Amino acid sequence: MNDKYTAQASTTEAAIEKGLKALGIEREDATIEVKQEARKGFLGIGQKDATVVVKKMNTKNVVEELLSKEVMLGEEETSTIKPSEKKPEKKKDDVKEESVVEPVAEDPKETSEAVRETEETDKIEEVKTSQPREQKEVIVNEQDEAAINKVSEYLQTIALKMGVDDVSIDVKRDHNRVKFSIDTEDAGLIIGRHGKVLNSLQTLAQIQLHQEADNKLYAKVDAENYRDRRKQTVEQLATRTAEKVKRTKRPVILEPMPAHERKQIHRYLNQYKEVQTHSEGKDPHRYLVVEPSKEEEFKL
Repeated sequence: MNDKYTAQASTTEAAIEKGLKALGIEREDATIEVKQEARKGFLGIGQKDATVVVKKMNTKNVVEELLSKEVMLGEEETSTIKPSEKKPEKKKDDVKEESVVEPVAEDPKETSEAVRETEETDKIEEVKTSQPREQKEVIVNEQDEAAINKVSEYLQTIALKMGVDDVSIDVKRDHNRVKFSIDTEDAGLIIGRHGKVLNSLQTLAQIQLHQEADNKLYAKVDAENYRDRRKQTVEQLATRTAEKVKRTKRPVILEPMPAHERKQIHRYLNQYKEVQTHSEGKDPHRYLVVEPSKEEEFKL
């Protein structure tokens, strides 16, 4: 079955529906590129149909398959991430300054820790922007550089398996934070719906760094500055939701979202004394509830 379909119709919406029907998918599972808008013309002269290219977002299964091999514990398959050479043992004085990180993540606890580190990246960014404080300089060494290069190549390999060919990755390092910016014309496929594919890629990158790097490094994977744009979107959602709760005096249930976005809304809505928030459900379907604060309920 083809993953791409070029459709023409009298309107853009009709062309999109035609493409979706041809691929047998829903709109949320597709990326849509409008090649030409429809033109009505005058008395039939100059009339042109709309042309759109509908691509199937078949990347989810590929990324989830790769992620499951790295994160799921106790599987018999060999991981696609190769264990690194054994690192020199750290001195006891050094261990106090960071969480327990062993060189080879063969222990299930260590692999779980590597996954949790993806959320710590957002905490580090928050500290950097909110309360400036002195950071300990991380000494760059050859093993770290080799690990970073390996992660960059690893992300490119995954992109190729996803069917994205024109990929280039810009790497920037700031102390112990490493940002991998993916540049491609098919950024929608890399990002995925609500950033789900991008989050999976970041998890894979963090696992790789956890195993290969000498220092404790935090990976951040982005495409088309999606992280900053998404942060603004989440804050706008939080504001609208808080205003609605204040107006209606009723709780609002938001759709499931990643832990770092729930925490972002928690922190952002602290400025609204009239509302309070809490999470319910289990990941990956855990969601946020915004409701009137106890004081507001008492007033009623």
